[in-house]
Amino acid sequence: MAEMRRRRSTEERHEALVTLLRSGIDGVETLAERVGVSASTVRRDLATLQGEGRIARTYGGALVRDVFHERSFGESAQLFAGAKAAIATAAAELVPAEASVFVDAGTTCLALARVLADRGPLTVATRGLEAALLLARAPEVRVIMVGGQVQPLSHGVAGALSEVALGRLAFDVAFLGADTLHPDRGLGEPTVEETYVKELVAGRSGRVVVLADSSKFLAATPPAWTQLAGEWSVLTDDGVDPATVAAFGRRGVSVVPA
Repeated sequence: MAEMRRRRSTEERHEALVTLLRSGIDGVETLAERVGVSASTVRRDLATLQGEGRIARTYGGALVRDVFHERSFGESAQLFAGAKAAIATAAAELVPAEASVFVDAGTTCLALARVLADRGPLTVATRGLEAALLLARAPEVRVIMVGGQVQPLSHGVAGALSEVALGRLAFDVAFLGADTLHPDRGLGEPTVEETYVKELVAGRSGRVVVLADSSKFLAATPPAWTQLAGEWSVLTDDGVDPATVAAFGRRGVSVVPA
């Protein structure tokens, strides 16, 4: 009887944690306070839920694995800011002097653009509206805005005009964003047009680095995918579990914490 009560109590606590995570509360200390247990107990619970595939661990917390939902740019900008800043700082160190660089759309890539604005001279091509506007104010950065149809949520461009522009460009290094990363499926996006742009960019780049915080790994499944090539690398935070890192490694893709 005592064992049954203990099991039920644990299950109820797990459900409470999932409910809190769905509401946007993801800090370990806050979760511990809300469910009335220690932080170490919450960490063990989160590890259990992760092992069951119900959540994904993130930089300093966790999120629920749900059906795919493309966040708006504004919504994404409020999430995992510390992880994105750390990833951006590390990514900037990979940019050679006077390089030609591609910076993707998305909030992690925008964080990189903020860092690159103080570097130079550089040539930066981007499909992100916010990144182009930010870099246009940087005196040492030559900015190329890739044309195309604007995606309403990500504020990135894609489509036939993007293909025309990218066919005339080449890059020393390309930094790609992602909605989801999976070792077998690759890099997930909401539309085929966006995955195609990423493939075009990768084919014209000497080096490809994907910028993605740990919440993007093994997350909900979007409709379109780009295969991760063996020579690509992924720059992330320290929230990716070793088994996932190893799975990408078997595909020849290195996952590196910032």
